[in-house]
Amino acid sequence: MYQSDLKDAEWLIIKNYFNPSDKRGRKSKHDKKTIVDAILYVVKSGCQWRMMPKDFPPWKTVYDHFSRWNKAGVWECALDKLNEQYRHSKKKKGAQLCDY
Repeated sequence: MYQSDLKDAEWLIIKNYFNPSDKRGRKSKHDKKTIVDAILYVVKSGCQWRMMPKDFPPWKTVYDHFSRWNKAGVWECALDKLNEQYRHSKKKKGAQLCDY
């Protein structure tokens, strides 16, 4: 829906980082991909959390997930995995990653 949204293939690569390994407790009210897409929207657009479009989960829910994942190092792991996949795909195609 938004340019900042993850593609389905990208989500498949990193979704395990955002889903809890412990399945106890109540089921999440909002889809994790939707929350990640909302976070990416804020990062890409530069808007304030409270000014996110209303088709995303409530801003406080999105911010709480962002904060929790940030403190746990989830973002670093997920971005490292995406970078690894990107570099691997470029290497397979014979493209150079750097032009310097």
